[in-house]
Amino acid sequence: MKQSPKRTVTSQQAQRNRRVFGRVLFLIITGVFVLFIARFSYIAIGKNVEHVNLSARAQKLYTATQTVKAQRGTIYDDSNQPIAEDTSTYSLYAVLDKTQRSTDGRPMYVQNKKKTATVLAKYLPISKKRALAYLTPSNAKTFQVEFGLAGQNISLTTRNKIEQAHLTGLNFVQQQARLYPNGVFASYLVGNTATNSKGVLTGTMGLESQYNSLLTGTNGFKTEKQDNNGYKIPGTTQKDKKAKNGDDVYTTLDSRLQTLLETEMSALQSKTHSKSLNAVLMNAKTGEIVASTQRPTFNPETGAGLGTDGTWRDSLVQDLYEPGSTMKVFTMAASIDSGNYNGNATYQSGKYTVGGQVVPDWQTSGWGIITYNKGFALSSNVAMAHLEQQMGAKTWMKYIKRFKFLKSTNFGLPGEQAGSIQFSKAIEQADTAFGQGIQVTAIQMLQGLSAIANNGKMLKPYLVRKVVDPNTGKTVKSYGTKVIGHPVSAATAKAVRKHMEDVVYKSYGIGGDYKIKGVRIAAKTGTAQVSNGKSGYLSGDDSYLYSVAAMAPAKNPKYIMYITMKQPTLPGTETATQLLADVFKPVMKRALLEDSSSSSTETSTKMVSYVNRSAKAAEETLTKAGYKVTVLGSGNRVVKQSPESGQVMMEGQRVILLTSGAQKMPSISGWSKSDILRLADLLGMKVTFTGNGYAKTQSIKAEQA
Repeated sequence: MKQSPKRTVTSQQAQRNRRVFGRVLFLIITGVFVLFIARFSYIAIGKNVEHVNLSARAQKLYTATQTVKAQRGTIYDDSNQPIAEDTSTYSLYAVLDKTQRSTDGRPMYVQNKKKTATVLAKYLPISKKRALAYLTPSNAKTFQVEFGLAGQNISLTTRNKIEQAHLTGLNFVQQQARLYPNGVFASYLVGNTATNSKGVLTGTMGLESQYNSLLTGTNGFKTEKQDNNGYKIPGTTQKDKKAKNGDDVYTTLDSRLQTLLETEMSALQSKTHSKSLNAVLMNAKTGEIVASTQRPTFNPETGAGLGTDGTWRDSLVQDLYEPGSTMKVFTMAASIDSGNYNGNATYQSGKYTVGGQVVPDWQTSGWGIITYNKGFALSSNVAMAHLEQQMGAKTWMKYIKRFKFLKSTNFGLPGEQAGSIQFSKAIEQADTAFGQGIQVTAIQMLQGLSAIANNGKMLKPYLVRKVVDPNTGKTVKSYGTKVIGHPVSAATAKAVRKHMEDVVYKSYGIGGDYKIKGVRIAAKTGTAQVSNGKSGYLSGDDSYLYSVAAMAPAKNPKYIMYITMKQPTLPGTETATQLLADVFKPVMKRALLEDSSSSSTETSTKMVSYVNRSAKAAEETLTKAGYKVTVLGSGNRVVKQSPESGQVMMEGQRVILLTSGAQKMPSISGWSKSDILRLADLLGMKVTFTGNGYAKTQSIKAEQA
């Protein structure tokens, strides 16, 4: 059978098509291969893809960079004990997903929820029921849970206690934090911190804010090459940069006096519920602020009380107020120094008309015709108005400026105020002579008082001794005694102090409550009406600012103390003067005692650490050295002590040693208030005092467990 010509043609065409297709396919494959080789060569040689350097990306992929955190600088007291320092806190979370296991198969989730809840309730501020509720969420597929505020800001000690229970599924995240070991301790002066958006601690007030740039260190880093498993690749170099820790700030605060002042001020606040209280103790010879506090205050460690009633100000430098009769110290100084004062001259007390308006004495009926010397001791407003009129407004203003009122002291804390005055009218000029119509800060008052205490030499108050770079040990900034003026002569200052003694010791003086046995006190009390914020004054029995400015010893003052109490609710049993004296006397007595003790090489010794040592041997050693020793607990070794190691000891001081084991209440008959407070601090007890002086009775009987 013959093949059709048509079929033959078709077959030949198909073969040609296949050959063409094959050649095209070959060319395409060859082209793709060439492109691939070209692209590969380009990448291999140039090491870039879409503007991304592959070599750099690979280096980054296998390079681990770890930030080395810098420590924030420490703030110290005058004996170089930390009052604000860096620490770590921890946040807690619990993993509930049962698929979470380690590489060797161990569970990494919470296995025993009831036991876990029990342990957490023991060490955290959370109930077992609440903890169990967190651990049993409604959604069974929840991967992990947190525990609210109870699971935040956990200390290292608490973390260790929880970990000792060997619970599975609990994890801690470390965070930088600030430790304030003394709690309420010059809180507005020392300040506080908060974590900013970058996770860095930043000062929000006080020294923490003022010295923030110096306290804040510079983070370092550590970079190394790692393999897929996270191990360092052998033979590779490691790059690192050390962290530079923040500078340390050394203050002038005396911890013992500060703690005592805090205690006395808290007692005063609980009695009076004052709108504000302020107390400052300054070294008259140097200008060092030895102790200072205010009420309301807060605990920077816990945050309790911070801004609860709108108080975010450091009242030492930011609160302006009319000082009242304590201003008479400066009026008297101006009158004497300008040659206008005649103390034996007499005037009619009670009322005095100036510029058509009446200046009244606090006792409006007056005391008859009396001398100016007596008028000062009685705190007569009329006497001061006469003195202002006699020397003239121009002279009086000259001395106001000499004492540097109406001008910032540049104390070194944020927001310091300069003050103000109403001085255009005759009555306004007279009012300022007894502390009304002029607004000052507490630090301005202390600065001015230093001139009276130092025979005319006025010192700038200061809180910081030095700033030190802990990385090099070098002092970055240094502060010390600074004379800023001589507003009055030495003779004038001595004469004013003598008048201030009359306030305390004359039979008609109104400051007798400030007497301290064995030392002469120079003082001036004050009572001022509180401004209503407009053009007048508040009315009512509790609308006053009470104050005292005192120095001791009067002949050659070592310390100046200034206390203000604004709008208190006075109890019927004590006057404002008696209440302020309850703060002044124990603090001033302790300051003078410590001063005399530290100036004697025979009695000035520092406490050593007896912790972990034999309690019996420690008791024998301390008793032999002349100290009163109280040992608490039935254990053989000391676990805690007061005073702490490094603190200056006074001759015959009481030492309390705490041991482990059963503890019984000691007899505290004859103990001082400060000794009782130290005992309470060691035992974690709260104390309420009734009366003054030394202990006579106690609510918990001696030897009671």
